Amino acid sequence: MTHTHEQSDLSATNRAALESITGDRTRTNLLRKPEQRAIVFLVQRIPSWVSSNMLTAIGFFGSIIVFVSFILATYLHRSFLLLGIIGFMISWFGDSLDGRIAYFRNKARKWYGFVLDITFDWMGIILIGCGYLVYSKGIWELLGYGFVVMYSWEMIIAILRYKITGKYSIDAGIMGPTEARILISAILATEVIIPGSIIYSVGIICVILFFININDTRRLLQTADELDIKEKEKE
Repeated sequence: MTHTHEQSDLSATNRAALESITGDRTRTNLLRKPEQRAIVFLVQRIPSWVSSNMLTAIGFFGSIIVFVSFILATYLHRSFLLLGIIGFMISWFGDSLDGRIAYFRNKARKWYGFVLDITFDWMGIILIGCGYLVYSKGIWELLGYGFVVMYSWEMIIAILRYKITGKYSIDAGIMGPTEARILISAILATEVIIPGSIIYSVGIICVILFFININDTRRLLQTADELDIKEKEKE
């Protein structure tokens, strides 16, 4: 679906805002349309004193809340896992708006923002994985490590894809960071109701991410091979 189709029922102001925040990346995630509408709504209403860096910090604070929710659930009561859902909401707010508001205000620092975004996303994943390590017991702790490895692998693929194709995408097919946050939030809520279910849920996620990463890596290698062939033909 092109930007033109997605913008057809938006006002002129909102269309301009949407174009300003989506021009630098390709989105394929399932919830991209409502998510972009939400971002368009928010970037036009966030106070001018709220900077892009402040939003990055807010997003990272959300990851800290998720980590704390695991700690509280471990030592107090598992219902504190629900605090993690709030953490993911805060994480989405900061992480989704930090770069977008910079583009909307025409103050984007493309490479600075790219480095900052990737770094804090990775640190956030580490925190969430560590939180799970504290909460889980025995050999199941390895699933937290597996989650960090699989998600970090996907981040590396995104960076390599950007290097090779010049196109930056944070999605793996229909799955993006927003869908991942929703999925993990559902897992946390289910764990509160059905203790122990998180072990199987995280295990399934690790397996799914493994096959997604294998497929994305295979496709990226094919693209890289095609570029090598074209470069040799030009010599």
